[in-house]
Amino acid sequence: MPSTPSMSTLTPTTAWLQDPVASARMALACLDLTSLNDTDTEADIARLCQRALSRFGPVAAVCVWPRLAAFARRQLPAHVAVAAVANFPDGSTDVQRALRDTGTIVDSGAQEVDVVLPYAALRQGDAASVSTLLGAVRKACPELLLKVILETGELKDERLIEHACRLALDAGADFLKTSTGKTPVSATPQAARLLLGAIRSDGHAAARVGFKPSGGIRTVADAASYIVLCEEFLGTASLTPARFRIGASSILSDIEAILGGTAPLVAAPAGTY
Repeated sequence: MPSTPSMSTLTPTTAWLQDPVASARMALACLDLTSLNDTDTEADIARLCQRALSRFGPVAAVCVWPRLAAFARRQLPAHVAVAAVANFPDGSTDVQRALRDTGTIVDSGAQEVDVVLPYAALRQGDAASVSTLLGAVRKACPELLLKVILETGELKDERLIEHACRLALDAGADFLKTSTGKTPVSATPQAARLLLGAIRSDGHAAARVGFKPSGGIRTVADAASYIVLCEEFLGTASLTPARFRIGASSILSDIEAILGGTAPLVAAPAGTY
């Protein structure tokens, strides 16, 4: 995994909002550079992988469809992970479908699985189906990092989001992830607080489980608000790719512009987190 920037000049926590360069470095080191278009081809993923190895350093991972995971793995050095999605994007209760996706990912040599929790089933009160699917996926990829996508913008209700967090953590999630990026409402600071609070309040998860905001994060200023929240809830030690990821497809351009000195260094506005 890439190293993360020093925080020696970034206290208190909110200093991230005032230092776009430091935030850009952190966002780059913790970025899951993503392409999940229905029409993605190997040529598209080859370009994605080239972008992942930026002149300012590599991203943490690339995130692709299962059918393209093996190709992505061949394009990248070992220190850049490959993640692929399962049960995506609808989060059905079809366990066999989720297991087929997971099996493809495992066989591809990828390191990470981003699985969609069956959020519609949870809204209907069917927590048992959620647990069954997540447990089956966890069992099918015991050596891989498992990120559970809660689709918080569709769950909406705080109690449902907290319930989803509990089910994901009980199933052995290594990360809680906000969103697929395929629904009208993706990552929000409010949802982030719920996920981070669930991790912090769980004695088994607090020092191990990571957090991944995803969807709608397009600028370093957007990312900075989630860096602040992650540090606030889980501490400075959590600001590494092992505990913090950002799922995005377009933020890399802003990161490169800031680190390359071609973008104005505008601090994130107060109150963004």
